[in-house]
Amino acid sequence: METIRVCLALVLSLYLLVPSASASSLKVGFYKRTCPDAETIVRNVVGRAVGNNRGIAAGVIRMHFHDCFVRGCDGSVLLDSTPGKPAERQHPANNPSLRGFEVIDEAKAVLESHCPNTVSCADVLAFAARDAAYFTGGFFYELPGGRRDGRVSLESEIQGNLPPPSFNAEQLKENFARKGLSVDEMVTLSGAHSIGVSHCSSFNSRLYGFNSTHQQDPSMDPDLAAFLKSRCPRPRTNDRDDPTVPLDLGTPHHLDIQYYRNLKKGRGLLTSDQTLWSSSRTAKLVAANTKNPHRWQEKYAAAMVHMGSIDVLTGRKGEIRRRCRVVNRH
Repeated sequence: METIRVCLALVLSLYLLVPSASASSLKVGFYKRTCPDAETIVRNVVGRAVGNNRGIAAGVIRMHFHDCFVRGCDGSVLLDSTPGKPAERQHPANNPSLRGFEVIDEAKAVLESHCPNTVSCADVLAFAARDAAYFTGGFFYELPGGRRDGRVSLESEIQGNLPPPSFNAEQLKENFARKGLSVDEMVTLSGAHSIGVSHCSSFNSRLYGFNSTHQQDPSMDPDLAAFLKSRCPRPRTNDRDDPTVPLDLGTPHHLDIQYYRNLKKGRGLLTSDQTLWSSSRTAKLVAANTKNPHRWQEKYAAAMVHMGSIDVLTGRKGEIRRRCRVVNRH
């Protein structure tokens, strides 16, 4: 574990020597003077939550991703809707699939009791996603702080920003590129699908009526397809029942490289997963990630740090919300 931490610290220190313009105001140890225990407080809350429900870890990591890809990493995904203005969390891509809002609320409440009006909700979410990886993957990395909270959250902005589970490799590449992330980072971050669950509606099209030639996606392992059909019946009109299954049936509670091994066997759950093995460009990256788990951890850490800097608000921009679900009154 100590060796992994040293390697990650080295990789991230090199990465942070050349920060992007949007990340230039972020800094490791940002709250060292104003709220020294900030990151420890968040880690303790996340640790308790994951101890009680392992699935929370995947929910928090996914929430951070969904936050950063819409308006940047500004905590907008945490905001409740207001009259006539449905927020991001109301969109079908987030509701009911996102989990862990209560964890962010709890961490923020503890921080407010220790250091009022100091730690942003955007930073709480970023730290919590980092800690979720620690409690499920066993590796830790330094993460810059200093994000400020946005005051706008619109359901309508989800479309075109968050990649749907039906995307192929080329569409994913273009989507991530618009956020300043490379193809390698896209494949690396997709490894977070080694934990968590997916609703049947996100992949039912691969099981039933796939195309005019195949009723079932031929790229899917037949044994996996048979199991999924037992858990996900053919959808019916007005059927509101939408069960969930683990994204990775092998190690569903461990953030690891099993995800990439699954892809090589045709056991990727979503189209956006299996396409990484079907495409020659991304298949090479998938194969490389199956060979060296420590290297993948290093890449994952660096990619999360990079993602966490997308279009951040810093300095006097935005605000420090007192409660993560509502903007401050001015």
